[in-house]
This record gives sequence, C-alpha cells and structure tokens, in this order.
Amino acid sequence: MKNNEFPQDQKPAGALRPIPVLGPSQSETNFVPSPDEVARRAYFAYVNQGSPPGHEVQHWLQAEAELIQERNLTRGHRPSNWDMK
Repeated sequence: MKNNEFPQDQKPAGALRPIPVLGPSQSETNFVPSPDEVARRAYFAYVNQGSPPGHEVQHWLQAEAELIQERNLTRGHRPSNWDMK
C-alpha cells in the first residue's frame, strides 16, 4: 500500500466533510408582529393591570417584546412543510 493513495485534492469516500451552517432566513430575523396583535396584547395587559392611565407606551412595548419572544421560542418547532403552499 502506498503512502499517498489519494491525490491531494481528493479524500476517501468516508472522510468527514464540513457541513455548512445555515443561519436564520431573512423572514425569521426580521419578524415584526402585526399592529393588531400588539394592540390586542397591550389592551389585555392594560385591563389586567387595573386600567392605569398614562402607560400606553409601556404596554405596547411589553406586548411587542412578548410576541417577538414567543416567536423566537417557537421558531424552530414549526412543521417542515410550513412554507409550502
């Protein structure tokens, strides 16, 4: 058996090859909940906290953050045929 059985640019069939790592798609990284979703969530927070006046922005930002966090938690668990139409 020769020392250099394979040319330098070839590897044996069983050799490990690096697997490219695919990052999140553009649609996954730029997720923004719809204004209707955020408004609904913010309204429920407002009502559940006793309807305090003057906290609209805080409720809105909290609702938006919660929806984005929920999306990030469930992003990897959708069916593989989710994008198929």
